[in-house]
Amino acid sequence: MKKQHSKDKPSQVTMTKGQRFPLTIKRMGIDGEGVGYYKRQVVFVRGALPGEEIVCEVTKVHRKFAEGRVRKIRKASPDRVEAPCPYYDHCGGCQLQHFSYEGQLREKRDVVRQAFERYTKVSFGRVELKQTVGMKDPWRYRNKSQMQAGNDDGKLIVGLYQTDSHRLIDIPECIVQHPKTDEVTRTVKEILEQLNIPAYNEKKRQGVVRTIVTRAGFETGEVQLVLVTATKDLPKEELILERVKERLPFVESVVHNINSRKTSLIFGDETRVIAGKEKIREELGDLSFDLSARAFFQLNPVQTEKLYNMAKEAARLSGTEKVADAYCGVGTIGLWLADGAGEIRGMDVIEDSIRDARKNAERLGVNAVYETGKAEKWLPQWEKEGWTPDVLVVDPPRSGLDDSLLETIRRVKPKRIVYVSCNPSTLAKNTNVLVKGGYRLEQLQPVDMFPQTAQVEVVSSFVLKEGK
Repeated sequence: MKKQHSKDKPSQVTMTKGQRFPLTIKRMGIDGEGVGYYKRQVVFVRGALPGEEIVCEVTKVHRKFAEGRVRKIRKASPDRVEAPCPYYDHCGGCQLQHFSYEGQLREKRDVVRQAFERYTKVSFGRVELKQTVGMKDPWRYRNKSQMQAGNDDGKLIVGLYQTDSHRLIDIPECIVQHPKTDEVTRTVKEILEQLNIPAYNEKKRQGVVRTIVTRAGFETGEVQLVLVTATKDLPKEELILERVKERLPFVESVVHNINSRKTSLIFGDETRVIAGKEKIREELGDLSFDLSARAFFQLNPVQTEKLYNMAKEAARLSGTEKVADAYCGVGTIGLWLADGAGEIRGMDVIEDSIRDARKNAERLGVNAVYETGKAEKWLPQWEKEGWTPDVLVVDPPRSGLDDSLLETIRRVKPKRIVYVSCNPSTLAKNTNVLVKGGYRLEQLQPVDMFPQTAQVEVVSSFVLKEGK
């Protein structure tokens, strides 16, 4: 477990497991924990809030920091609230339901500041760190659920794993999920129970169902159900489909995905449609997108519109620019920018996403080229063919941009980079490389895509300095 914190100098930890002491919480860590200092040693305390005075009990000691839990709150934060979810203390899905929403937005901005103070020499006098853009209603915002199946004393349970544990928590309702995804998951669980179809047991390598995945279109109302199994065949398939049709008539797509490997990844490589359509449709603003089971699409459509509008503003398009969209998924960001660009090109390693992106662009009448593969492959190839982007849009995973892509960017030299990040720490580290490569960071705009969790997205923009 590696922690990241602002300007904390490593020191050998002298605390011991079970030790208790008073602790003042100074700030929020990147995983939503409270961060305090005991004899100048860093302590991360899950559930503690900035400004609180607590009695901390050490639960785990590492070489450079310790982890603890709250034994007593001596002085509570005015931002502390009662978490509304009955599973909150056990489930690992949310970290901040006990924190007022105003407090969450404030501290997420500070997490971005911490990352840049730790990893860069960026001056916030020259670079604007804006206030976090939040939601009017920060609940029921997720359009996709991925609930794991398991067994508990012979009984089928479906839910999420407890934090830092492989213990599955049965969750019949999740209040950050779209109500339709909850309804489908609950009903499918009941159908599987009635038909005696067992969950997969990883240790014994026995059983059938691994995951129930449900995606709902906020604007279209279309719903897709994916059953992920460890077996090639789905037992009693016809009976399952018959009961899904009877009890969930609004489900327009039922898909079977096979994942027989020993892996933490949700999906396997083999997917087949067993009822209804292959894809469902979702709308963002004036655009609509067709989504297949494995295609990436932002999980919070309300905030996605805000995020993409900020990316569009950061791109500063005049109508003629060539735009490259790395990690393009089904083409959402590029197609969102298309009305202000001359040409869009995108790439992604997931072939299903590229197929969807091509069809989305064709249906929307957008001049776009989409290819399967990494940006570090396609950008140099396009450069050889005489095509270089004026604007590069990147929306990478939490690991950020890898070294080969950063090197490619420094060689190809797009005039402007719009970087949509889901991890402030890797964004900060990548910023150092881009700045050394001749780019200037213009602004940082935090966006709360996942209320009640510690995660924060950031839209940043870089411009190539003159003469570089």
